[in-house]
Amino acid sequence: MAVEPDSAQLAEVAVRARSADDGPVVMLNLNCYRDRDEYMRYAEVALQVLERVGGRLQWHSDAQLTVIGDRRDRYDEVIAVWYPNLAAFTTFITHPDIVAARDHRLAGLDHAALICCSAGETDPAQPGVLSSELHR
Repeated sequence: MAVEPDSAQLAEVAVRARSADDGPVVMLNLNCYRDRDEYMRYAEVALQVLERVGGRLQWHSDAQLTVIGDRRDRYDEVIAVWYPNLAAFTTFITHPDIVAARDHRLAGLDHAALICCSAGETDPAQPGVLSSELHR
Protein backbone atom coordinates (compact mmCIF):
# COMPACT_ATOMS: atom_id res chain seq x y z
CA MET A 1 0.00 0.00 0.00
CA ALA A 2 1.10 3.55 -0.65
CA VAL A 3 3.04 5.71 1.79
CA GLU A 4 4.33 8.30 -0.70
CA PRO A 5 2.88 10.17 -3.67
CA ASP A 6 3.59 8.84 -7.13
CA SER A 7 5.06 11.00 -9.88
CA ALA A 8 1.65 11.89 -11.36
CA GLN A 9 0.41 13.07 -7.96
CA LEU A 10 3.54 15.15 -7.42
CA ALA A 11 3.16 16.66 -10.88
CA GLU A 12 -0.42 17.70 -10.12
CA VAL A 13 0.70 19.34 -6.86
CA ALA A 14 3.44 21.21 -8.74
CA VAL A 15 0.97 22.53 -11.35
CA ARG A 16 -1.45 23.72 -8.67
CA ALA A 17 1.39 25.24 -6.64
CA ARG A 18 2.33 27.41 -9.62
CA SER A 19 -1.23 28.57 -10.28
CA ALA A 20 -2.42 32.08 -9.51
CA ASP A 21 -5.07 30.81 -7.12
CA ASP A 22 -2.67 28.81 -4.91
CA GLY A 23 -4.02 29.60 -1.46
CA PRO A 24 -4.24 28.05 1.99
CA VAL A 25 -4.68 24.29 2.20
CA VAL A 26 -5.08 21.71 4.92
CA MET A 27 -3.32 18.43 4.28
CA LEU A 28 -5.25 15.66 5.98
CA ASN A 29 -2.81 12.89 6.88
CA LEU A 30 -4.28 9.42 7.51
CA ASN A 31 -1.56 7.21 8.96
CA CYS A 32 -1.43 3.49 9.67
CA TYR A 33 1.76 2.70 11.54
CA ARG A 34 4.15 -0.20 11.24
CA ASP A 35 6.40 1.36 13.88
CA ARG A 36 5.07 4.53 15.49
CA ASP A 37 8.40 5.30 17.19
CA GLU A 38 10.13 5.40 13.80
CA TYR A 39 7.46 7.74 12.48
CA MET A 40 7.87 9.99 15.52
CA ARG A 41 11.56 10.40 14.62
CA TYR A 42 10.40 11.75 11.28
CA ALA A 43 7.69 13.86 12.97
CA GLU A 44 10.26 15.66 15.16
CA VAL A 45 12.04 16.86 12.04
CA ALA A 46 8.79 17.55 10.20
CA LEU A 47 7.48 19.89 12.91
CA GLN A 48 10.64 21.99 12.74
CA VAL A 49 10.56 22.23 8.95
CA LEU A 50 6.82 22.87 8.97
CA GLU A 51 7.35 26.00 11.04
CA ARG A 52 10.11 27.18 8.68
CA VAL A 53 7.80 27.02 5.65
CA GLY A 54 4.96 28.84 7.45
CA GLY A 55 2.81 25.79 8.13
CA ARG A 56 1.10 24.78 11.36
CA LEU A 57 -0.06 21.55 12.93
CA GLN A 58 -3.75 22.26 13.19
CA TRP A 59 -5.14 19.12 14.78
CA HIS A 60 -4.39 15.46 15.41
CA SER A 61 -6.06 12.51 17.04
CA ASP A 62 -5.80 8.77 17.33
CA ALA A 63 -8.30 7.11 15.00
CA GLN A 64 -10.74 5.01 16.99
CA LEU A 65 -12.96 3.23 14.51
CA THR A 66 -13.56 2.98 10.78
CA VAL A 67 -17.31 3.28 10.37
CA ILE A 68 -17.41 3.18 6.55
CA GLY A 69 -14.70 1.37 4.65
CA ASP A 70 -12.75 -1.84 4.59
CA ARG A 71 -9.40 -2.92 6.03
CA ARG A 72 -7.57 -0.51 3.70
CA ASP A 73 -9.42 2.36 5.36
CA ARG A 74 -8.20 1.63 8.88
CA TYR A 75 -5.80 4.20 10.25
CA ASP A 76 -4.06 4.76 13.56
CA GLU A 77 -3.92 8.56 13.50
CA VAL A 78 -5.42 11.54 11.69
CA ILE A 79 -3.35 14.73 11.42
CA ALA A 80 -4.51 18.03 9.89
CA VAL A 81 -1.66 20.31 8.79
CA TRP A 82 -2.28 23.86 7.53
CA TYR A 83 -0.05 25.36 4.83
CA PRO A 84 -0.27 28.91 3.48
CA ASN A 85 -0.32 27.37 -0.02
CA LEU A 86 0.77 24.34 -2.02
CA ALA A 87 4.04 26.09 -2.84
CA ALA A 88 4.88 25.94 0.89
CA PHE A 89 3.91 22.26 0.96
CA THR A 90 6.22 21.63 -2.02
CA THR A 91 9.03 23.42 -0.20
CA PHE A 92 8.31 21.26 2.85
CA ILE A 93 8.44 17.90 1.07
CA THR A 94 11.63 18.81 -0.81
CA HIS A 95 13.43 20.39 2.17
CA PRO A 96 16.80 18.65 2.76
CA ASP A 97 15.92 17.83 6.39
CA ILE A 98 12.68 16.13 5.30
CA VAL A 99 14.50 14.21 2.58
CA ALA A 100 17.07 13.09 5.19
CA ALA A 101 14.30 11.94 7.57
CA ARG A 102 12.45 10.02 4.84
CA ASP A 103 13.77 6.62 5.95
CA HIS A 104 12.15 7.08 9.38
CA ARG A 105 8.83 7.91 7.72
CA LEU A 106 9.05 4.89 5.42
CA ALA A 107 10.00 2.58 8.29
CA GLY A 108 7.18 3.93 10.43
CA LEU A 109 4.26 3.77 8.02
CA ASP A 110 2.44 0.67 6.86
CA HIS A 111 0.13 2.73 4.66
CA ALA A 112 -1.10 6.29 4.48
CA ALA A 113 -3.33 8.71 2.65
CA LEU A 114 -2.74 12.42 2.21
CA ILE A 115 -5.75 14.45 1.17
CA CYS A 116 -5.40 18.08 0.12
CA CYS A 117 -8.35 20.13 1.36
CA SER A 118 -9.21 23.74 0.76
CA ALA A 119 -8.53 25.70 3.93
CA GLY A 120 -11.01 28.36 2.92
CA GLU A 121 -10.81 31.16 5.44
CA THR A 122 -9.77 29.02 8.40
CA ASP A 123 -7.35 30.61 10.80
CA PRO A 124 -4.50 28.18 11.63
CA ALA A 125 -4.24 29.71 15.10
CA GLN A 126 -7.87 28.76 15.79
CA PRO A 127 -8.45 25.21 14.45
CA GLY A 128 -11.91 24.80 12.99
CA VAL A 129 -12.77 28.50 13.31
CA LEU A 130 -13.39 30.61 10.24
CA SER A 131 -11.51 33.89 10.20
CA SER A 132 -14.81 35.69 9.59
CA GLU A 133 -16.22 34.17 12.81
CA LEU A 134 -13.31 35.57 14.80
CA HIS A 135 -14.21 39.09 13.77
CA ARG A 136 -17.90 39.02 14.70
